[in-house]
Amino acid sequence: MKKSFLLKVLTTPLLCILFVVNVSAQTYPIKPIKLIVPFAPGGPIDQTARIISQTLSDLWAQPVVIENRTGANGAIAAESVARSPADGYSLLFSVIHHTVLPSLKIKLSYDFEKDFIPITSVAVYPIILVVNSKSPIKNIQDLINLAKTKSLTFGHSGYGGGTYLAAELFNMQANVELKDIPYKGSAPAMADLLGGHVDVMFSDAPTALSQIQSGKLRALALSTSGLNKLVPNLPTFAESGFPKYNAYSWGGISVVNGTPKEIVSKLNHDIVQSINEPSTREKLLQIGAEPLPSSREQYASMIQSEILKWAEVVNQRNIKIN
Repeated sequence: MKKSFLLKVLTTPLLCILFVVNVSAQTYPIKPIKLIVPFAPGGPIDQTARIISQTLSDLWAQPVVIENRTGANGAIAAESVARSPADGYSLLFSVIHHTVLPSLKIKLSYDFEKDFIPITSVAVYPIILVVNSKSPIKNIQDLINLAKTKSLTFGHSGYGGGTYLAAELFNMQANVELKDIPYKGSAPAMADLLGGHVDVMFSDAPTALSQIQSGKLRALALSTSGLNKLVPNLPTFAESGFPKYNAYSWGGISVVNGTPKEIVSKLNHDIVQSINEPSTREKLLQIGAEPLPSSREQYASMIQSEILKWAEVVNQRNIKIN
């Protein structure tokens, strides 16, 4: 009798914990969810987050509220989520910058690999190498030949971002030295390319597509083949003689470590389902984003691969940011 009573006392708290976890997973979400975006409203990352948030709001019957926490190449947004409760109600729209920051030798208050759980990748943003339509550069070989005879410049939206790193990767692989000109965003960089003040730009697809389609820009190469329908007959970097060139911007969803496994699994299932909705996929493609839903394991592997890849570029090119 005493043994039975003691066993009941010892197991009751455990049963209660299991019951609470199970109930929380079944009822989640029961209140609005914050999706923290590391960039200002209007850009491709923000547009993607808003497309996904609307689909999830409809699915969950709970608002998914976008909060734009800008600054420090994505570190401020990551710090905000890292400090939040591990309950699944604060999500980080993780981006390429979060895998570059660790190799830039700057002090961070979080460890991206240890303090976050990858949920799923959401989309990739192919890089398009573009020049002004009046430029004498017709293809990549023209660019390389000219770069070896005179100083050429490329505009970019900031050190540590996908488009800047794409250019530095090209410098490494093509054995050229395009000089970087930094801007406070993609829009002013694009404006100077259109105005003839910089020679080339490694642009994310959402920024460049409309200018290419209007005839103001000439596209030389595409980093992936996923947008060939939007830019017909454009060769990839691989088809242009750079089979190892692999550069693109990307976005995904992460949560703070310690979030219950059941909620993590539900987040992956529901977000992947949302990305795979035909209407969602179409909206993403329209802004130049390739939908890329994945398992948690696939996203974790992608993050690890990106950290290693960009660490090599950062070290070889001696990239630093203030």
